[in-house]
Amino acid sequence: MSTATASMKQCLANCQECQVTCADMLTSHCLSEGGDHVEQTHVKLMLDCIAACSACVDFMSRNSDHHALYCRACAEICKACADSCEQVGGMEKCVKCCRKCQESCSSMAA
Repeated sequence: MSTATASMKQCLANCQECQVTCADMLTSHCLSEGGDHVEQTHVKLMLDCIAACSACVDFMSRNSDHHALYCRACAEICKACADSCEQVGGMEKCVKCCRKCQESCSSMAA
């Protein structure tokens, strides 16, 4: 990890935060709220976001030559998750971390 740039370290931190926040919101908030919060498309997007962030952390932490591919996908998935969380409502914490992750992953994918 000593070869990681400052922007990669920030992206790693944002991906980890997004992964943990989305997992926590899904299990502690969405499941208890029910309704739109547990609608299949929304839950699948949240699970995709958690998995994408996890994959990015994995690829960046070992400085893989292919991390940009995963960051590009993660940025797209985080955007979709943030949009869904915004639409469902009451998930500002998720929206904020997904947008932050989307931004840093987009810069890593460039």
